[in-house]
Amino acid sequence: MAERSTSERSEDASLLKVLGNWDALALGFGAMIGFGWVVLTGGWIGSAGTLGAVLAMVAGGVIMGVVGLTYAELTAAMPKAGGEHNFLLRGMGPRWSFIGSWAITGGYVTIVAFEAVALPRTALYLFPGLNQVPLWEIAGSQVHLTWALVGAIAAVVITFINIRGVKLAGVAQTFVVLFLLIIGAVLVLGSFTGGSTENMQPLFTGGSAGFFAVLVVVPFLFVGFDVIPQSAEEVKIPARQIGRLVVIAVILATIWYVMTILTTSSAMPAGEIAQADIATADAMGALFGSDLMAKVLIAGGIAGILTSWNSLLLGASRLMYSMARSGMLPGWFGKLHPTYRTPANALLFIGALSFLAPFFGEAMLVWLVDSGAPSIVIAYTLVAVVFLILRLKEPAMERPLRVGGVGNGGQAIGIAAVVLCLALLSLYLPGMPAALTPPPWILFGLWWVLGLFFLLRIPRGIKPGEDAEHRLLAALNKR
Repeated sequence: MAERSTSERSEDASLLKVLGNWDALALGFGAMIGFGWVVLTGGWIGSAGTLGAVLAMVAGGVIMGVVGLTYAELTAAMPKAGGEHNFLLRGMGPRWSFIGSWAITGGYVTIVAFEAVALPRTALYLFPGLNQVPLWEIAGSQVHLTWALVGAIAAVVITFINIRGVKLAGVAQTFVVLFLLIIGAVLVLGSFTGGSTENMQPLFTGGSAGFFAVLVVVPFLFVGFDVIPQSAEEVKIPARQIGRLVVIAVILATIWYVMTILTTSSAMPAGEIAQADIATADAMGALFGSDLMAKVLIAGGIAGILTSWNSLLLGASRLMYSMARSGMLPGWFGKLHPTYRTPANALLFIGALSFLAPFFGEAMLVWLVDSGAPSIVIAYTLVAVVFLILRLKEPAMERPLRVGGVGNGGQAIGIAAVVLCLALLSLYLPGMPAALTPPPWILFGLWWVLGLFFLLRIPRGIKPGEDAEHRLLAALNKR
């Protein structure tokens, strides 16, 4: 973790600026529209009713939108790879920067691993004979070699695409997002031609418990808009526009989830939705009277898996690269590929974790979602806090995009973001609606025990500021 030579650091800093407006938006939106909308929509409707689920999703979108506003201003002011890492380093210092960066990286890694498990789970719907060559059983879930290899091979392919360059990853993302949007348009068309408002009853069910049962999945569903800040150093558009794209991505994701709830509930009565294996796919089949259309929807689910997987792999690797560039992680993670200028070692590390995840079976799906969500909210809370700190400590800092104007509007947005994030975080505590079970707490704890090892190696007493990274590297070099 010692300071590297000037030439090495100069070489490391040369990420290629190759992403345009649509590339960045596709990364952010695609990251949020993963697999959850396919398998969880039926549960949302069953828990809260059609309008109850819609209101919970809109409330979640508002929460993420407020947080997104703080990201928008900070991203425009500091358009460097790593997003949260740079915000916190400047406003709160190296140790807080590591905590926030490690938190969001943990969230990203859990979702990348989740997608590696979700892919064979979805493929099983299309190919019922996929389960061959039983290996072992984990938490009541039988793991088959052929099933696990679907996710493992996909991990190799997606990691390879990202190593080959962010532009290639961006092009792949664009095509898959376009396919996903086509599937959404078909779903809306089917709802208008074959759906019924009578099927949407009951509009509300489950009371406040049902509402919160939907609200607690918001961090998992919306994580990904912050991939745009991670890739800011590779985007060739004005800094102000980068910030705006963060908020636009959150709005589009909210619309998508609301659309999914309304179209699914219009397709079948609530009782049939509750009994469906994959409610959204069965709804598509019911709307068009065709099993083939159900499989087309599953293809959309696979597209969502790939977009989320691709985006969050990119985001996590850029965060690890930024932490290594600052000396917080071993320099191995900060090495760029000599030809493609991508953080190849960080990508290989995360890719290896996603390669292994399918061999732990379907039980990992719930564990990964639950273990990563609190870390994600911790990172969002710290970003909201540093937004307020920088508004107070550096009022003259250049802000190409200033949310809330120059008065107290910005502070109000920051305070609202902090309060909303803390409220969301409290839902995961024991006795609350989303209290975590032991396996997710174990995964959460293991990630933070590993993080503590690196955190304790960061010198104390280094004050925040624009040159905090330089002072941190100087202090590490003296050791």
